[in-house]
Amino acid sequence: MSLNAYKQATQRGESPREMEYRLFGQVTRALLHASELDPLQIAARMDALDWNRRLWTTLANDCSSPDNGLPASVRASIISLSLWVGRHTSAVMRGEETFDPLIEINRMIMSALVPAAEAAAA
Repeated sequence: MSLNAYKQATQRGESPREMEYRLFGQVTRALLHASELDPLQIAARMDALDWNRRLWTTLANDCSSPDNGLPASVRASIISLSLWVGRHTSAVMRGEETFDPLIEINRMIMSALVPAAEAAAA
């Protein structure tokens, strides 16, 4: 199966909400792993932090679009969280803060994105 065929199958099988949930799960796992690494493993720690920051920047950019269908208050909250994530990420990179708040925020977002089938089973 080619990569394009896999992508198309994945896109048809997942709603945007499920894709966001999956992506947050992947990024959060990377943050968890990075948080457990020796602080001298700078590259691996920075990669996870950068991935998380890029995810939040993408969300903020999407929320700033007039075509975004979310209510204005929700979009503003996501943009605000994105700004906080950027500042906190920089502090983690400087060794002034921990990964824990970033992981916690991602988990809270994931709990709001839980696919309907999983929510019904829980």
